[in-house]
Amino acid sequence: MTKSGLIESVAEKTPHISKKDTEVVVNTIFDAMTDALRRGERIEIRGFGSFQVKVREARDGRNPKTGEMVNIPAKRTPFFKVGKELKEMVDGAATGTSASDSEDELSA
Repeated sequence: MTKSGLIESVAEKTPHISKKDTEVVVNTIFDAMTDALRRGERIEIRGFGSFQVKVREARDGRNPKTGEMVNIPAKRTPFFKVGKELKEMVDGAATGTSASDSEDELSA
C-alpha cells in the first residue's frame, strides 16, 4: 500500500470527511511522527508497534570493488518493532487461521 492508497482507504471509511481533508490528516500524522523521531522520541502505537531512532556507531568498512578501507560515519536511523497483536494478525492471515481460532481448537 502506498501513501495515496492509505489516503484513499481512509477516505472511503470516512465519507463525511472530504478526500482533501483526509489527505491533510494523514500528512499531519506522518509529519508529527517524523518530527518526534527527529527529536529522538519513541512512538508507540498499541496493537501496531513502536518506532524509535537507533544510533549506528562510526566504523571502518571496506569498499567491495577496490578492497580499500573506508570510514563509515555514525548515523541515526529509524527502527520499527512490530507489536504482538499485529504480528499475530499477520501470522494468522498467512496460515488462514487467527490466534482466537487456534485457542478455540485447543479448548475443544
